[in-house]
Formats: sequence, structure tokens, C-alpha cells
Amino acid sequence: MANLITLARMALVIPFVFAFLANAPWNMTAALVIFVIAALTDFVDGRVARARGETSALGAALDPIADKLLIAAALILLARNGVIAGFGVVAVIIIILREILVSGLREALAAAQKTLAVTPLAKWKTTAQLIAAGLMLAAAPTGIAGEALRPVASAALWLAAILTLWTGAEYALRAAELLRGERA
Repeated sequence: MANLITLARMALVIPFVFAFLANAPWNMTAALVIFVIAALTDFVDGRVARARGETSALGAALDPIADKLLIAAALILLARNGVIAGFGVVAVIIIILREILVSGLREALAAAQKTLAVTPLAKWKTTAQLIAAGLMLAAAPTGIAGEALRPVASAALWLAAILTLWTGAEYALRAAELLRGERA
């Protein structure tokens, strides 16, 4: 059940993208609704897996992938249409590059039969990213809150970027230690 919820989050990326790109006055509202539903599944799937005793390696692999797909799609589209512009694009690059870095580190560690456990701060990082992207969607010109929300949304994006950078550095250091130990 939990894996189906996670797969649903991945599948919701497609209608999210279509709603975002629709040439209609309701597009950002529809995109935000889909995004919020998808984001909420991130909190539901883990609880369901633990409650039902259905935690699995597949679920542990799919969950962060689903998060990355949803967040990357939202941030790329928001940068594409100028909701995130200027220096804000740096925050988007920090977030996307960190996610690629950590995925690569996890792959290298898996090849060495080691794992990099998710930290509590990394869970907060994901929450911050989801909130920031949601606020940015709401702050889009045709979003439900409009551009008046943009300063708050931008601050949330930078908070997410800082947490992302911090957790990326922590993971890189931990992965380097684990990989060095493998070679010794």
C-alpha cells in the first residue's frame, strides 16, 4: 500500500506539469492543488508503511526519488516561467545539484555495500523544499495568492536551499568517510 502511494506521487508529476503549462487562468491553482496532494502523500506513505509493517528496500528507494521528481519538476517550471528569477535561480541550482550529488553518493555506497541513512535534518529539508515550491506556485502571477506572496515564498526557497546545502555537505562528508574506509 505504501509503495502504491509513493508511485501515485510519482505519477502525479505528469498532471502537475500539464496543469502548470496549460494556457488557462486556472492553471496555477490546478498545479498547486495537484502539487499539494502529491506533497501530502510524502507524509502518508511512510506512516502507512510503518503502521502496516510494510517497510521495504523498494519503498526506501522510491520515496526519495518521488520527492526529487516532484520538487525538481516544480522548481524547473517555476524558473522557466520567471516566478523564480535572478538570484533565486541559484537556490534552484543548489537544490537540484545537491539531489544529484546525494543520489550519486548513495549509488557509490550501494556498490560498496554501504548505506547513507536519511537524517532528521534531511527530512526537514524535504519539507522545506515542498513548502517553498508550494508557496512559489501560490505566488505565481495566476496563483491563488499572487505576487504579494513572492517575498515570503522567496525566503522559504532560500531556507530550503540553505538546508539543502547543509545536508548535502553532511552527506558528502559521511559518504567520503564510508568510502575511504572501504578502500583502506
